[in-house]
Amino acid sequence: MAGGTEAFPDLGAHCAEEDCHQLDFLPFKCDSCLKVYCLEHRSYKAHGCSKGDIKDKIVLICPTCEGTIKKVYGESEELTLKKHSENGSCLRPTRKPRCPVKGCREQLRFSNTYHCKSCGSDTCLRHRFAADHACKERNYSKLIGALAKRGAQDCGTSASATLSNPKGIKTLKDLSHHLNNVRLQVF
Repeated sequence: MAGGTEAFPDLGAHCAEEDCHQLDFLPFKCDSCLKVYCLEHRSYKAHGCSKGDIKDKIVLICPTCEGTIKKVYGESEELTLKKHSENGSCLRPTRKPRCPVKGCREQLRFSNTYHCKSCGSDTCLRHRFAADHACKERNYSKLIGALAKRGAQDCGTSASATLSNPKGIKTLKDLSHHLNNVRLQVF
């Protein structure tokens, strides 16, 4: 059977399925049996392709290591899983990292992990602040001076006095105590 119409005789092809023979202008060629099929019969299962099973890709999930395993053509699922467990690639999954803060059971993933620049520990987003995760205290003199300046300017005072780093402030706790005192004096 030739495809196409009177005006375009080379356009399209007829479906190779015995009961169909529909003229399809966008036919599908099976990559296993190399016959042409319509949209309805294009899958291996729909046209009963004898060579289609070879091209199928079936993936199994190992119940032990939760890894993916490609099923080999002609093998049963049980045999494929048995080979996987015997060849040494099947290992128990490692424990997922958790937030190191006492009492927090949050699993650390790509989207919810914060890496502290001060102490280098990885924490969940809830404990990302230094006061929340027992961060090693460092000398924050530059940060404290900048925050003290900013705190005085944000309070709405008319005086343009700039605050330098007051003596005795070396930790974040000292800074928060100082900033609370500055706010109380302004208001």
